[in-house]
Amino acid sequence: MKAKQILANRWFKFGVVALLYTLLFVVWSRNLWFLLGLPIIFDLYITGRIARLVRWDKHQERKKNNKTYREIFSWVDAIVFALAFATIINIYFFQMYTIPTSSMEKTLLVGDYLYVSKATYGPRMPQTPLALPLMHHTTPWGTKSYSEAIQRPYKRLAGLRGVERGDIVVFNFPAGDSVILERQNETYYDIVRQFTSAYGESKGRQLMNKQYTVVARPVDKREHYVKRCVALPGDTLKVEHTVLFVNGQAQNYIQNQQYIYFVETSSPLGSRAIERLGISPEDIHYSPSSGIYTMPLTEQAKRQLESLSNVVRITKNESQEPFDAIFPNNRNFPWTEDNFGPLWIPAKGATVALSVDNLPLYERIIKNYEGHSLEVVDGKIMIDGKEATQYTFEMDYYFMMGDNRHMSADSRFWGFVPEDHIVGTPRFVWLSLDKYKPFPSNIRWNRMFRAHK
Repeated sequence: MKAKQILANRWFKFGVVALLYTLLFVVWSRNLWFLLGLPIIFDLYITGRIARLVRWDKHQERKKNNKTYREIFSWVDAIVFALAFATIINIYFFQMYTIPTSSMEKTLLVGDYLYVSKATYGPRMPQTPLALPLMHHTTPWGTKSYSEAIQRPYKRLAGLRGVERGDIVVFNFPAGDSVILERQNETYYDIVRQFTSAYGESKGRQLMNKQYTVVARPVDKREHYVKRCVALPGDTLKVEHTVLFVNGQAQNYIQNQQYIYFVETSSPLGSRAIERLGISPEDIHYSPSSGIYTMPLTEQAKRQLESLSNVVRITKNESQEPFDAIFPNNRNFPWTEDNFGPLWIPAKGATVALSVDNLPLYERIIKNYEGHSLEVVDGKIMIDGKEATQYTFEMDYYFMMGDNRHMSADSRFWGFVPEDHIVGTPRFVWLSLDKYKPFPSNIRWNRMFRAHK
């Protein structure tokens, strides 16, 4: 009986709520402005002055005596509480994410639903706080789900640890700062290069802006991507004949890593043999005239195919010809996705010597991510109107790659991922659905609640 009396005591309730509020919003958030919420909590549990001011007692009385009124406001109360609770959980602790593409297969499959921990690296405070709850950047009816009337600077709360080499990371797409609404599956900057290479810089941009609708998105409202972090701030990365080297050391073996292979056969592969490989039908291409399949394979799947009597030869694809889509999208860096670098990954506080030759590597960081004006005048680099021969980075940067190496649009194409774009890391798959199968056979039970590292 005494325990029940204590729990019912309003001072006890106030103390518990005030303590939790202070720990979450003041201590963890390191924001003293949230202390202004304590008087409101005190009034709600102790004095009730605000309730009397807004005639909350009248509302409660009407709610008690009017069945319709009671039912409506019961639903309103439940919805408001649910939205507030879900918003706090999404900001501070975790978020659900769906795998839309095959860039991380076989580690993560299309149709995997992930529990993404934000507490691991520390939750990032909303930079665009005026937004509809539980919507990312677009409403179901096609309009913006947020307002940029208030924009907050980047701030991350304390996490359990930092990003480590080899982590699977969910982040906002860095090249998603500008989006063409009619062609959202393509990168804005790729489309710009298509137009400018065909029509010239000025006319190309003019035609593109006339033909399409271009919108800008703040950092926390850009598309979510998931890749593996292969290089940390201060690392030097190089890809040589498809093999990744970081600081001169070959990358640790990743069990489910895939490459595109050409599989030459004397007769077509059977449907069962293909099904056992677990490859999406849309990722397999067959040329009857040559008897060659083009498909992504893990090392295990490659060995499996090599054991078949009708398989003549298996050859790994390797990109040889440089092309403009590869970062830094400059002909002075003739890199391919399979022969890339060496490239140093910028670290916060590090200073690099700048020249017109190496500027393409850091131009996007200086202008887009760290917000400085940048131009080259008579061979001189001008940052914020002053000549610059060096630059000191204000943030850490990361290099991300998909485990499906030949079918991944990653840092090899659009460059570094700034620290303010990091969202969290997947902890486990809570649901997995195969889009090629009907319900309930489409549920991949063997992937449910599988942890990922």
